[in-house]
Amino acid sequence: MSELIPAKLPNLGFGNMRMPKKEDGTPDTGTMYNMIDSYLAAGYNYFDTAYIYPGSEEMLRKALVERYPRDKFFITTKLHLGECRKKEDMQKQFETSCARLGVDYVDMYFLHGLGESYDEKIKPYGAFDFLRSLRDQGLAKHIGFSFHGKADYLDELLTENPDMELVQLQINYLDWEDGKVQARLNYETARRHGKPISVMEPCKGGLLAGVGMEASNLLTDYNPDASIASWAFRFVAGLDGIFAILSGMSCLEQVEDNIKTFRNFTPLTEEERALTLKVVEAVSNVPGVPCTGCEYCMNACPLHMNIPYFMKEYNALQRFRNLEISRHSYKMMIMSVRKASECIECHNCEKRCPQHIEITKYMKELVEKLEVEESS
Repeated sequence: MSELIPAKLPNLGFGNMRMPKKEDGTPDTGTMYNMIDSYLAAGYNYFDTAYIYPGSEEMLRKALVERYPRDKFFITTKLHLGECRKKEDMQKQFETSCARLGVDYVDMYFLHGLGESYDEKIKPYGAFDFLRSLRDQGLAKHIGFSFHGKADYLDELLTENPDMELVQLQINYLDWEDGKVQARLNYETARRHGKPISVMEPCKGGLLAGVGMEASNLLTDYNPDASIASWAFRFVAGLDGIFAILSGMSCLEQVEDNIKTFRNFTPLTEEERALTLKVVEAVSNVPGVPCTGCEYCMNACPLHMNIPYFMKEYNALQRFRNLEISRHSYKMMIMSVRKASECIECHNCEKRCPQHIEITKYMKELVEKLEVEESS
């Protein structure tokens, strides 16, 4: 684990944003123990968490750190600049993460989700230098960042910080040619800089696992013995330079299915890759809000709400019909942005929208569907 050199087959990473829960919503520690035991027994060792994932670091302490020798696992956690109000908060956040995890050091420390609005804090806070100081002290064995922005900005960050050792990118076959996510362009940029890559959202938050996705019938008809999720993992694992592929596993069945996929791994054939393109086409043809992400609406909004994000969530609901996943994604997002229910219905956004979208109407629908847990 001392060298971040991608193996012939990437490590199956254990993502800890979507942990198992009991019916009453409390963490299911027993199931987590079984999941981690099965995962480690299969020969995998890479655990990914973050300061802003509720209860995640504490759960890993109980289920992993307190039950296994420190040299048996590799932990990545992340610094969220959006939670920092001053430069000193970076140190406090790191110390809090270590205390929650019960560790004296982390194997990998990331700046979390670069490409977002709080990037303006990077240089004033000296965020990359802070990562370097942790590495120099041996408190973080490796350093890097996760990224959700455009490829030209990724190129800028890697050019200015060539010593970053790992980049975490959102890559899946649905986003591969998406002009907003720029999965392929970001992948190619990281490879051009010679950086190994850890992949997040290979199943797009579980949406490409097929639940509620009618287009998944195309894959099931082709190979009824393969899980829908396995197609997504095989797409990513067939790329060069991949260090780890994260799976946000939340039950033992998902762990076992992923282990089966990686143990019997074969890359997608040309025929299978062509079939995934048909899935993308089928998903894209489902009617939705024609938002282009131009952000004219945001500039007109007195609260500067992230309206393109809300329209994206609305489209995900229309295409995949999975309320549970959409609610989880929404809950994570509103930790750093305003809720849809904070809309004051001034309609300024609609006046500026080139697509003439009835934004206020769709915002109300999102409140009804995605904030139900918040109000219950």
